[in-house]
Amino acid sequence: MSVPFSDPASDSDTAARLLAEGKPGDNAPAMSVSQLSSAIKRTVEDGFARVRVRGELSGAKRAASGHFYAALKDDNALIDMVMWKGQAARIAFRPEDGLEVIATGKLTTYPGRSKYQLVVDSMEIAGEGALMLLFEKLKARLGAEGLFDRDRKYDQRPFLPQSIGVVTSPTGAVIRDILHRLADRCPTHVIVWPVLVQGEGAANQIARAIQGFDALDGDGPVRRPDLLIVARGGGSIEDLWAFNEEVVVRAIADCRIPTISAVGHETDVTLADFAADWRAPTPTAAAEMAVPVRSELLAQLANANARLVGAAGRYHALGQERLAALVRHLPRRDMLYAPQQQRLDELGERLQGAARLRLDRQSERLTGLARQMPRHDALYARQALRLESLGQRLGQAQHQRMQHVRERFAVRAAALRPMILTRHWDQQKARLAGLQRLLDSLDPRALLSRGYAMVRDSQGHVVSSAAAAVAAGHLQLQFADGDVRVSSLGAAPAIHDDRSIAEPRTKGQSAKRAGKADSSTPQGELF
Repeated sequence: MSVPFSDPASDSDTAARLLAEGKPGDNAPAMSVSQLSSAIKRTVEDGFARVRVRGELSGAKRAASGHFYAALKDDNALIDMVMWKGQAARIAFRPEDGLEVIATGKLTTYPGRSKYQLVVDSMEIAGEGALMLLFEKLKARLGAEGLFDRDRKYDQRPFLPQSIGVVTSPTGAVIRDILHRLADRCPTHVIVWPVLVQGEGAANQIARAIQGFDALDGDGPVRRPDLLIVARGGGSIEDLWAFNEEVVVRAIADCRIPTISAVGHETDVTLADFAADWRAPTPTAAAEMAVPVRSELLAQLANANARLVGAAGRYHALGQERLAALVRHLPRRDMLYAPQQQRLDELGERLQGAARLRLDRQSERLTGLARQMPRHDALYARQALRLESLGQRLGQAQHQRMQHVRERFAVRAAALRPMILTRHWDQQKARLAGLQRLLDSLDPRALLSRGYAMVRDSQGHVVSSAAAAVAAGHLQLQFADGDVRVSSLGAAPAIHDDRSIAEPRTKGQSAKRAGKADSSTPQGELF
């Protein structure tokens, strides 16, 4: 028997009507499988259009298309569920097997397999106990990977960070508390990355903010922070769950910037606290951990400066005392030189006495020889020459002996000089030499030695012009080796050409030119 084509909706209505009438007789019209499946689908969807089901997840998996498939079960039953891609992306936690959840949606059938399933619109964790179970499971899994190990974390915080990055909500009281506390303790440059701290998409925003701070470098317009604070105010475990998400925990663990976790109050614990380098009980405490107190630093600096100045002063005073003690133990210069000077005087006297004694002996010997030998001029001349030679040799020997004594004295004086304070003497000697050079440069006698002469009148006054020399009459010319007196007969000073002075002339030319001089002039030259 063939069944003519009909509208599925009408088939569904007919099937439902037949089922309601309950007439199973052989005369009842037969339904197709599609008609029966459509009738069941409509009946189920109308009767269970909106349901909330509590159960444990089983066989949870996310398809490549983004849809989420699982089963809800309890001790006695199991029902399949599905969440389409759009709803699955808005889940605030990671669904796993064994997690007890409350799923909200509608019941429908799948005619292709004669199965019914729950199409879920939203899903939440059923109670705090389930959240804590999920928390412990995630903590154990991430801890086994080593994300919470101490050797992955920094041992010391930056002492005085120049820039601090804060990941938190820009509208809450947390950021105001952090900024206010930083301003009170030590004003610091703060970079705020605004994010959602709870609800849909909060975990991804927090993770991206942490990764964004970590990706900064010193060449960009925004300076890489020296310290990072991830903060949020207090709340329930559901409100803080974004900081328990795996994506946030991994972002904090992989961050190369020292990180402080300040989520919730002191009793609140999140997985971000385990992954961060340090945990602060509150956001305000995180600000206190981030920077020292500026006034205390200034006080410590002043104290250290005072101690440094005092130590330097004590070291200087101790050095002065030691120097004074050393100076007191050093002998006086005259005491050092006195024995050497006395010995030099004794050696000089002994040398002179020995020289006189030797001369006397030579004289006596020569006298004896002269008495014994015939008086002859040639012999006497030879003896005189020999006596003169002996005298010269004796004088050279005496000179050499004196020179040797001076050298020995100079060596000993040079050896003693480093032991005494001669710096002052050297300075005075240098100063005296400079004054001597200045005096020599200003001494007019130095000019006289180069061919110049100083002209004075009869009263001894210096004559500085030709007119004054003519008027003086008698002059005295002072040269380097003596004075010459001349007289001036009142002639007018003659101005000579430099070329005539420079040109050499012979004696005849000088006489010829002298003959041509004007006879009316009383005296043509000065001398």
